[in-house]
Amino acid sequence: MSWITNNLRTSLDTWNSKMNEIWQLVTQSPQDFRGGGIWNVVQNINGTMQAIGLALLVLFFVVGVAKQFGNFAEVKKPEHAFKLFIRFVLAKGIVTYGLELMLAIFNIGQGIVQKIITTSGLTGANSSYLPQEIAYAVDKAGFFDSIPLGAVSILGGLFITVLSFVMILTVYGRFFKLYLYTAIAPIPLSSFAGQGTEQIGRSFIKSYIGVCLEGAIIVISCIIFTMFASTAPEINTGDDAITMVWKYLGELIFNMLVLVGTIRMSDRIVKEMMGL
Repeated sequence: MSWITNNLRTSLDTWNSKMNEIWQLVTQSPQDFRGGGIWNVVQNINGTMQAIGLALLVLFFVVGVAKQFGNFAEVKKPEHAFKLFIRFVLAKGIVTYGLELMLAIFNIGQGIVQKIITTSGLTGANSSYLPQEIAYAVDKAGFFDSIPLGAVSILGGLFITVLSFVMILTVYGRFFKLYLYTAIAPIPLSSFAGQGTEQIGRSFIKSYIGVCLEGAIIVISCIIFTMFASTAPEINTGDDAITMVWKYLGELIFNMLVLVGTIRMSDRIVKEMMGL
């Protein structure tokens, strides 16, 4: 019956490799991801978008002035002209140095992640494993018992593999969002030039902060799951092999479902916690 235990161990190895990959991803910066090649392209796109952002900056500024003041005479008043000048300068600075601003926000988020990891005392994700008692019982099972055992191991292994890929895709999706926000940043940031359009820029900054904080939710979720995984499930050696496998996979897959669900909802959790 070695193929049954091999199938379960292969699925668990896939899960463990994805957990370790997630641990590396949440502690990695966009500049270092995949050797930095993607970041270089994103920087070039951001530079191109700056020219469009500066053009929109003037447009949003003019539209904002037109909405705020009824006639040109009011604009010439010193106090109004000074406020408009300060708004325009600040908005231009945000567009010009938007990349540095976003990196600073990301570094704060990464600092939170590193602090969480340091406090937890973990250096990586603990591996999920097939208990030796279950492997022994499966290997000693007879022919007729091997049929339901094989079905359970195939379904359980498939479920674990699918969950591992869903989890890692979600984490990779966070990296894609970081790149998308960075690439297009100058356009929404240019909206700060107009009083009536500045809400666009505020929403953009809030959303980006939320994406950065998703890393903290992901790493906390992984730490909690790791602590669960480090505790061996209760195994009654008096049960038959199919019961032992069923109980073990049921508990393990339940914990995996909670972890994957939490990671997938990390963006929603951040919004509910922070009101972003």
